[in-house]
Amino acid sequence: MGEVNIKKLACELNLSAATVSRALRDSHEISTETKIRVLEMAKRLNYEPNPFASSLRRQKSKTIAVIVPEIANNFFSLAINGIEEVARERDYHVLIYQTHESREIETSFLNRLLSGRVDGILISLACEDVDKEHIKKISDQVPVVFFDRVDDDIEGVKITTDDYESAYNAVQHLIENGCKKIGYLLALNSLSTGKKRLQAYLDALKDQGLPDDKQLILESSANNDENHTLIKNFIAEQRPDGILSSIEELAMPCYYACNELGLNIPNDLKLISFSNLAHADLLNPSLTTINQPAFEIGMEAAGILFKIFNKRWYEPNETIMLKSNLIKRESTRWII
Repeated sequence: MGEVNIKKLACELNLSAATVSRALRDSHEISTETKIRVLEMAKRLNYEPNPFASSLRRQKSKTIAVIVPEIANNFFSLAINGIEEVARERDYHVLIYQTHESREIETSFLNRLLSGRVDGILISLACEDVDKEHIKKISDQVPVVFFDRVDDDIEGVKITTDDYESAYNAVQHLIENGCKKIGYLLALNSLSTGKKRLQAYLDALKDQGLPDDKQLILESSANNDENHTLIKNFIAEQRPDGILSSIEELAMPCYYACNELGLNIPNDLKLISFSNLAHADLLNPSLTTINQPAFEIGMEAAGILFKIFNKRWYEPNETIMLKSNLIKRESTRWII
């Protein structure tokens, strides 16, 4: 019969190798019935686990990896601070990897981390199309917790904010302050995070009886200079009286564009952005923001990862949602 390994067991049982591996480790994610089936087959086929592989698994690197699209972003800086605080309390090191919104770089990092270099991974997904199968394969071998930028089609614990509710409330705020032609700066559209924000924008317009005009939705580019031109042309051609920006990076180009076009914020155009910009109140005019609890999200994500390490109870496909806060400032002020 040859050497019996996990793949052979999985084939005999018509189960995935990951399921068999988890059953042999007595994982809480696997039913008792399946565990019994696996153990009986392992006994019948005289399966012997690889002692070297087992010892490697038992060794702890006391290190976790954090994979984020970018470090300069205020949200991710705060989230990393929250992660580091939790890790430091447990005497763990934190390795930070920056994907620059590239799926290829993200995949490369994930592959590299399978070598046993880290005990677990915290990841905020890049905005390119997600390789769901590959990420699932990674999470079968090392604990992974997703935060902020997530994809609902990938199983795993996810720590997010109330993206739908906060975007909906932002559009309502613009309408209450007199806006009738509201533009939307679209980003993260391949992720559940971005899809929820866009759907909230569309639903809020519909619920308030405003037209759903696709020309008022501008899809952003990965290039900052290109975004400046796109946004300037968008404002000049469509003349929205309000804009919701789905990410922080698209808010500042609105200020520059309005300045170049001779438009006044908030008289000619009111602006809201998802943003954790520390100096939003120092802009002229100060920027109304949907402020996400970034530090708390980082702490929560790290806390869940350590629960997994310690085999404490957690829901393996749970989504934990923390509330964002709409901070109203001058950029959306009602003009009498």
